[in-house]
Amino acid sequence: MSRTTAPVRPAGHAVLRGGRASFLVHRRAVAVSAVLAVLLACAVVAYLCVGESFVPPVEVVRVLLGRPSPDTLVVGTLRLPRLTVALLAGAAFGVAGALVQTVARNPLASPDVIGVTHGAGAATVAAISFNAVAYDALPYVSVAGGLAAAVLVYSFAWRRGLHSSRFVLVGIGVSVALGSLTQLFLTKGDYLVAQQAKIWLTGSLNGRGYEEARPLALVVLLSVPAALWAARAQRSASFDDDTADALGVRLDRVRLGLTVLGVVLASVATGAAGPVDFVALLAPQIARRLTRTAHVPLLSAALTGSLIVVAADLLARRMFSPTELPVGVLTAAVGAPYLMWLIVRTRSRSGGTSS
Repeated sequence: MSRTTAPVRPAGHAVLRGGRASFLVHRRAVAVSAVLAVLLACAVVAYLCVGESFVPPVEVVRVLLGRPSPDTLVVGTLRLPRLTVALLAGAAFGVAGALVQTVARNPLASPDVIGVTHGAGAATVAAISFNAVAYDALPYVSVAGGLAAAVLVYSFAWRRGLHSSRFVLVGIGVSVALGSLTQLFLTKGDYLVAQQAKIWLTGSLNGRGYEEARPLALVVLLSVPAALWAARAQRSASFDDDTADALGVRLDRVRLGLTVLGVVLASVATGAAGPVDFVALLAPQIARRLTRTAHVPLLSAALTGSLIVVAADLLARRMFSPTELPVGVLTAAVGAPYLMWLIVRTRSRSGGTSS
């Protein structure tokens, strides 16, 4: 008699079945995502409560549920639109960082480190400084600039394969060049418009609302099916070229698809919120360390990114009140030391391996 062997389920995983489809999920990742969702909900309520005038949490919940409240103007009109941009931009940055780090197989890689957000920023600043396009078209300009920067980095880094260290180094060089180009645009444009562009470059959410949130929300929603594919494709993207060829995996196509999705998300988020630095670097690494998974879980990365941006913007609004700091200043203050620590840690590991 022949025996049928049941497929081996990896440790720490569970199978979810829905009709003919089944999904393999990591139990710890699900638990971490649930905790992050609760923390994010608490941060959202705190964000809507705190401001020039304090709004009780009960009234915040009433406004969110669409019930009549005397604080509808403060919560629903003044604070909620800005919060919406923070939530969407943080999630987009988190997923984009996870995808870029997966493709590069390097925790140092993120859209703001390898030049994607700098390309989006340079294109947007050029459009703002020279009044080249209408304000509503700026998100599309950001996507074009981010894609152009990604193509440039990918072209220079590709040498019979995509080596992670070369990818990061080329990206840093492109970032520096695009930063210089951005400064050139600022000096050549109108003075008053250039000052507005400088404020945008700091990653400030001040004045952001539903006009910026709509295109970002549309891109995020349209990216959900692609993100579901990307969650499965992450496994094959981590293979080396020889292993992928042996398994018959079209590794170049997988990496290209993940890169395009990450670049589009990061570019649109940059167009909506400005270049909020280091969120795309921090969120995936925090999510991976919390979940202890082999690959960065995209849902956890998105929730972590949203939590970072919402918490940072809340602190930026109230830390030195009535003076308001750009949210990018706080994220850079945390992200820059982390990046230096990550570089030192990566070099020490490489030195230990080579010895």
